[in-house]
Amino acid sequence: MLDLPHKTPEAPTTDPFALARALSGVHLIEGRLVPARSGKTFPVVNPATGEQVAEAAEGDAADVDAAVQSAARAQKAWAKVPARKRGALVHACAAAIRAHVDELGLLIALETGKALRTESRVEAGVVADVFEFFGGLGGELKGESVPFAPNVLSVTVREPLGVVGAIIPWNVPMLLMALKVAPALVAGNAVVVKSAEEAPLAVLRICEILNRILPPGVFNMVSGQGPECGAPLVAHPLVKKVTFTGSVETGKIVYRAAAEKLIPVTLELGGKSPMIVFADCDFAKTVSGALTSMRFTRQGQSCTAASRIYVERPIFERFVAEMKQAVDAMVMGDPLDEKTDIGTIISQGQFEKVQAFIDEGTATPGATAHVCSAMPSDPALKKGLFIRPVIFTGLDASSRLVREEIFGPVTVIQPFDDAEAVLAEANDSDYGLAASLWTNNLKVGLDLAHRLEAGLVQINQNLVVQANLSYGGVKSSGLGKEASLEAMLEHFTHKKTIMVNMD
Repeated sequence: MLDLPHKTPEAPTTDPFALARALSGVHLIEGRLVPARSGKTFPVVNPATGEQVAEAAEGDAADVDAAVQSAARAQKAWAKVPARKRGALVHACAAAIRAHVDELGLLIALETGKALRTESRVEAGVVADVFEFFGGLGGELKGESVPFAPNVLSVTVREPLGVVGAIIPWNVPMLLMALKVAPALVAGNAVVVKSAEEAPLAVLRICEILNRILPPGVFNMVSGQGPECGAPLVAHPLVKKVTFTGSVETGKIVYRAAAEKLIPVTLELGGKSPMIVFADCDFAKTVSGALTSMRFTRQGQSCTAASRIYVERPIFERFVAEMKQAVDAMVMGDPLDEKTDIGTIISQGQFEKVQAFIDEGTATPGATAHVCSAMPSDPALKKGLFIRPVIFTGLDASSRLVREEIFGPVTVIQPFDDAEAVLAEANDSDYGLAASLWTNNLKVGLDLAHRLEAGLVQINQNLVVQANLSYGGVKSSGLGKEASLEAMLEHFTHKKTIMVNMD
């Protein structure tokens, strides 16, 4: 049983406000919920109302050191646990998360403003699936027999790296935490997660639930600001691997700090994902796919959002009109309401950034802003960070809205006439995370898929990250892969060669 400084509910709860209060002001270190050593906290705000719903512990280097020291002690024993048994424990974690899916969906909707039905509950379910998937891979931590000489037995073995520092963002914090924690644990590492400032509660609740199953210290979590909490985690001498999801600018800082220690890094840094639509596509399926691709239900706050849509000219006008009509039918409102399709932007700072892009696009000569959906009418939501989705047409390739990641409900649709020309435009980007192609001509689709500069290319669909499918970008979208067996083997173990001379 956890040694808790205050009471948190043992069983799943349907009151996210009470749960948020119960989780206030603590990290989870060595199996215990503990306050920051400084006693400092910072507010957690419901972006749908502007009201403070909790406080998070404001960690610093002292808290990070305590978490890392705990992880380092626990990792030695954890690495000796047979791999399949580690996997079985991680699989048991999946079952525990699945029992709390509704609770976690409510909690993440409260702190991030993501709609419960379309986003938050779905994310919680995928988290359980990720732990379940990696829990079954303990037996895949295999080495090889290497032919060297008749009198020499030469084999390789997979060994854990040690303590993994994981830094996660706020847009899908539970899922991105799972993609880092589950494979790291199965591989025999211990983990310290630094949560996002804007969304620390649901990931803390998951950490608490999993610490009922895992040995103390194997999975720790701290919250705080980047420079005061994230930077000491990356720099800590006992951290032997860093996995980070966030902005390109911060990713470069993390990479430089890790380079000083010569430790491996996995970086997922965002995207400006193109969606290419040919006139021979299944039109209704493609319009529906565009709504999913743009992640409108998440207010466009996704690295894989199709924020550049290229439509073959014969169907361009019809596509724009029907896409607008489809977004208009989506309901924007209280994230905790089952009727809501679209929730809020995460924070005031992000709201202002997105609004500045919209204002710039609207003021661009020749551009048209197709403003969609409708603001919520509930007076209780008047202070909420709601932004109506916007579809821009008439912007050229030099526009910031075409070139920069907005991370909001804004997409630009442009017509094209030639496959080679649109391929060149799609590849003319600093990013290379994801892309999608929509055509019934699979010869054309496969040809372009091979030549698109992206880590994940989908034809006639644009699913979110799925367990067992390798996920990660090229160019400024990052380094390394997640979500697959490959990710566990290549990014959370190192390969040791052992040779035995039998003469």
